Amino acid sequence: MSENHDIPDDIMDAQDGNAENTANEETQNVTSEANPQELLAEEKDRYIRLFAEFENYKKRTTKERMEYFQTSNQDMMISMLGILDDFERALKEIAKNGNEADLQGVELIYQKFKNKLTEKGLNSMEVNPGDDFNVDFHEAITQIPAPSPELKGKIVDVIETGYILYDRVIRFAKVVTGN
Repeated sequence: MSENHDIPDDIMDAQDGNAENTANEETQNVTSEANPQELLAEEKDRYIRLFAEFENYKKRTTKERMEYFQTSNQDMMISMLGILDDFERALKEIAKNGNEADLQGVELIYQKFKNKLTEKGLNSMEVNPGDDFNVDFHEAITQIPAPSPELKGKIVDVIETGYILYDRVIRFAKVVTGN
């Protein structure tokens, strides 16, 4: 046993081994220090990676910001669709019963309103009787017997116009299909 009689020999040996391991690690660190070129290369690599990560972050946030601005007015656009529908119904009624001056005045206001909404990214869907039914753009309200064989499974009538805000459908076109 060693000089300290209170500590068992196996613990003392373990402490001596730890001291030797620490000394060995220090000598390895001194001998394995990287030269300045290696350190410079490592720092340069870290800098390039950090710069690339930052550039990707800027691109991602710019894209997210553009998407946010494009869709931020979606609720307002949806609320304006009712006004567009009212204008279209008014134009049909004035064309049936009204005079030409009233029709031109309402048509002018309708076109200005529609052009402003188009500037903000709103576009109407072009749907005509005889077009193929597409669930991505159309909502079938009802099915009726097809008036002709070529209209089976196709759109027979358009009840309500559909609208797209940029590349997103905000209202499906309501149609009647033939069966």
